[in-house]
Amino acid sequence: MAGAEERVLESARVASRLRDEILDGVREPGSRLVERDLAAGFGVSRIPVRDALKVLEGEGLVALRPHTWAVVRAFTDADLADLDEVRAVLEPLAFRLAAERHEPPGLERLRAALDREQEGARAADPVGSRRSAADFHEIVTVLAGNRLLDDMMQGIRSRMRWALSQHDDLADVTDEHVALFDAVRARDGDRAAELAAAHVESSRRRRAALAARRAASRA
Repeated sequence: MAGAEERVLESARVASRLRDEILDGVREPGSRLVERDLAAGFGVSRIPVRDALKVLEGEGLVALRPHTWAVVRAFTDADLADLDEVRAVLEPLAFRLAAERHEPPGLERLRAALDREQEGARAADPVGSRRSAADFHEIVTVLAGNRLLDDMMQGIRSRMRWALSQHDDLADVTDEHVALFDAVRARDGDRAAELAAAHVESSRRRRAALAARRAASRA
């Protein structure tokens, strides 16, 4: 394998691992990401680590400190309010189009993601359930069949996955996804859009409730 190709693959692997660790809560906001330490931990040179950190900076997950280290970014209330406003527009559209345009293979993929999410909730596996919940949303965007919408959702995907992880009500989120799946399967675009808008709002409420509980526990 050419050196350039190997570097790209190593960078993608490091970015994927770091992204999962940040979004799954293994690396908390404010944590330092030191190139030297990461390179040793992943068994690569510092160059693919540096490239990976630039990718994650573009996704809004880390802030780079030139010539020192990167820091896992803490999302502010303003960041999350901005995300909620964008989700409130894009997600109802995505679910409406998915309901109107989906093909059987895509619906099977969506059902499989929902099944994994339900299994994770029943097994009290928050990481597995939340990852599958994020997969559910990403598959819906694919089923919508709109390339511009997919590009727009790609730009907020990591932020959205982080926001979707900020809750501990696994069963409630799964129940909402079941209702959304049923609307998509029934090709009821109006119902799917209505449920998606309600889902964004309930996600905001759950995130706020979790933040309040965490603050109370630290007091």
